[in-house]
Amino acid sequence: MNLKQLEAFVRVAETKSFSAAAKQLYLTQPTVSAHITSLEKELNTCLLVRNTKGAVLSESGKELYAYAEQMLELEQKIRLRFGLAGRQSGSVLRIAASTIPSQYLLPAVMAQFRRSYPDEQLKLFETDSSGVVEMILSHKADIGFTGTVMEKGNCTYIPFYQDELVVLTPADERFRARQGVDPASWILDEPVILREEGSGTRKEALRLLAQLGVDISRLNVAAMMENQETIKRSVASGMGVSILSRLAAAEEIRSGKLLAFPLGETGGKRNINVVYDAGYPSLPAADKFIKTVRKMYL
Repeated sequence: MNLKQLEAFVRVAETKSFSAAAKQLYLTQPTVSAHITSLEKELNTCLLVRNTKGAVLSESGKELYAYAEQMLELEQKIRLRFGLAGRQSGSVLRIAASTIPSQYLLPAVMAQFRRSYPDEQLKLFETDSSGVVEMILSHKADIGFTGTVMEKGNCTYIPFYQDELVVLTPADERFRARQGVDPASWILDEPVILREEGSGTRKEALRLLAQLGVDISRLNVAAMMENQETIKRSVASGMGVSILSRLAAAEEIRSGKLLAFPLGETGGKRNINVVYDAGYPSLPAADKFIKTVRKMYL
């Protein structure tokens, strides 16, 4: 087994075509087929199921693909670190980000990064904060952005932006009458819509409520939702109240569709962080990206 065989296998798996894989690798189709056949003989299993439409991964193929992709990415990291790979090699900086940084902070950072380093390519994955950390620790992403700190592995966090969490309510007379009143005094009387498990916003919201003396075990949780747009519309329609980033609800607050209540006298402050695996070699592009973040926010 060698990297050329694994690369051929990965390209066929991704394109579902021997001819397309051969074209990408600048090889003949028989050569690609020979690489796959050699792998199947060595591993004594069928990796690809051929049909009239192309080829799809078998169960064994799916398992090998997960390993092969990581091996090829590691080879690419070595090449990048020692200056052996250029733009033409298809190298990509993989960024994992939770909802708030992904939607409201990273677009400007990525635009500035591209202006400074036009030859670099970026790939953005949006997930929750827990998912970001998992991607960093499994090396499926090179750099991450989270709205909370997850105590896992050897992750290093760099806070770069201070966000504010607020209690969002319908803009009706009942809640207008409560303006200026600490929501900690009435939130247990209302149905609450929370973000999903693993969300940094959820973790920080519960932490802030506990700091204000709210018994979070007594929250009347009406629903848990992943999509912030769905949460905001549910709040506006009277389903309940929620705690989200002021960034995410800025337009609805400004237009009067939702009311925003600060969490306590000092507000519901939380940090947005850059996260990376300090025990794993970083890519030059990742170092450049962190440098761009520092210039813009620190």
